[in-house]
Amino acid sequence: MIMKGQKISDRYQIIKAIGEGGMANVYLAYDTILDRDVAVKVLRGDLANDEKFVRRFQREALSASSLTHPNIVEVYDVGEDHGQYYIVMEYVEGKHLKDLIKKRGKLTLSEVIDIMLQITDGMSVAHDSYIIHRDIKPQNIMILENGLVKIMDFGIAMAMNQTQLTQTNSIMGSVHYLPPEQANGKGSTLQSDIYSMGIVMYELLTGKLPYKGDNAVEIALKHLKEPLPSIREELPNIPQSVENIIIKATAKNPKNRYADAREMHNDLLTCLDESRENEEKIKLPYKEFTEEAKAKPVKKDNNESTEKEKKAKGKESKKKEEKESSDEVLARQITKNDLKRQNKLLIVLASIFTLLIVAITTVVVLIPALTTNREIVVPDVTGYTVEEALNALQDAGFTVASDQQQISSTEIEFGKVVRTSPLAGTKRTKGTEITLWVSSGDPSITLENYVGRNYLEVQGALTALGLQVIVEPRNVDIENYTENEIIEQSPLPGEKVAEGDYVTLYIPNFDVYPDFTNGSYTYEDVVDYLEKYDVTVNKREQEDSAHTAGTVIGQSREAGSSIRSGTSITITVAVAPSSTGEGSGEDDPTSDCEESGLC
Repeated sequence: MIMKGQKISDRYQIIKAIGEGGMANVYLAYDTILDRDVAVKVLRGDLANDEKFVRRFQREALSASSLTHPNIVEVYDVGEDHGQYYIVMEYVEGKHLKDLIKKRGKLTLSEVIDIMLQITDGMSVAHDSYIIHRDIKPQNIMILENGLVKIMDFGIAMAMNQTQLTQTNSIMGSVHYLPPEQANGKGSTLQSDIYSMGIVMYELLTGKLPYKGDNAVEIALKHLKEPLPSIREELPNIPQSVENIIIKATAKNPKNRYADAREMHNDLLTCLDESRENEEKIKLPYKEFTEEAKAKPVKKDNNESTEKEKKAKGKESKKKEEKESSDEVLARQITKNDLKRQNKLLIVLASIFTLLIVAITTVVVLIPALTTNREIVVPDVTGYTVEEALNALQDAGFTVASDQQQISSTEIEFGKVVRTSPLAGTKRTKGTEITLWVSSGDPSITLENYVGRNYLEVQGALTALGLQVIVEPRNVDIENYTENEIIEQSPLPGEKVAEGDYVTLYIPNFDVYPDFTNGSYTYEDVVDYLEKYDVTVNKREQEDSAHTAGTVIGQSREAGSSIRSGTSITITVAVAPSSTGEGSGEDDPTSDCEESGLC
């Protein structure tokens, strides 16, 4: 069970559930390292122990992670945390095309062409890598407020050179968009995606599905045998060039379809051009499945039987009469004693048969039932005290590990069970040991308002709480702030964070004074350096035989301190010693003023 506030791999903090699927549940989460919202798909607990499903889930991640395109939902990360397999994806805020169709019905021609161009552009990247989506449908296509289309859920995508996928796993897509070859139990190709995209295009233009039925089998058979309804009969104003794209995409025979999504994309690019206004209806070069001869031989009436057939019937009738005569003779030859012996034999055979049935039943059914451990479902003890969970699990037939695991929780109070391992809902044999994960309480820390405080003090306090602190300078009008002052923070005051989370403190970007006394600066160098900061440079000379004459040997403002415009600094420059003591500056009445930097 994934709960709000829970962290996956100590990084992805769950915010809320946003979707459920046949294989996995999807959650909105916060990436605490990269500071962004993400979608996390987690394999359902009852499937996490099924090796086949785990392999399929991992294959989804490997297939999708190689695809980078604006029209494909990006996959960021894949991993496993305490037996939970997950994929981290780009979080997309929008609506499914299916929702758009339900709300508006059919879309305009220009809207459909734009959407299909984006879908085929994204799928071109997949097809270039020989990756088949296998489940193209409006429910797996998102559209954002700005019109950007995103293809999602390559959950059953497969690289064509991965041969381990079996035939039984091939028919996985929604039946309303199912290609005939998949309905017929055959493998998928790139053209299978083309067919599904053609059906999606038909639905976007008409607002309805081409095939309907009372059950999935009936719909699948229609995909297999019935021609697609003419879209121009439904919408006469649709150009023939557009209908031709749908006819070619939804051809029953894959040979008649586009070779890949890129070829379909290129056809869509020109379908509304003036040069194609008078385009004729396309003729498919290869025979379609629906064109195969369906006529069956008509059974001839008795009056139309040939003379040869009559003679054959006569011979057959004669043989039948002869057989019936011989049977009568044989019946008269059976005596009463023969009948008695046959009855006794039947009774013996019946008794032996009955004993065999009893023996087989005992071996096949009864003995395994007595000797094999029965699998039972792990009960959900979330929110129970340890004692209550212990009793519930033992009553169900499990044993409970003496050592408990601690886990922080924002939802479950201290001392109560957060989850179990194996997870609730999974099946285990009677007597399996269950480990309890017990809440260590709410680890969250409520942030104060740190704006205006010294970042060094705040950084030390937050680090002591186990938080990761990032100090980031920002370019602002430094006249309004003091050095080291916090001007902004993230997360905001009042928000909660947990140990290990990141807190960013923003401070003014003050430039600082370098060390002018390192022997490489002259007075003129300092003036040139500080000119852009509008800092007045005062010069003071001092006799010094240890330094080269003309080099800076002192500065009134400490190296590393902030440079503020409109202020001044006094630079002490070395001069050669003289017998008169001139230039020492010892008797200069302004030296103290200049050294302070306040002149």
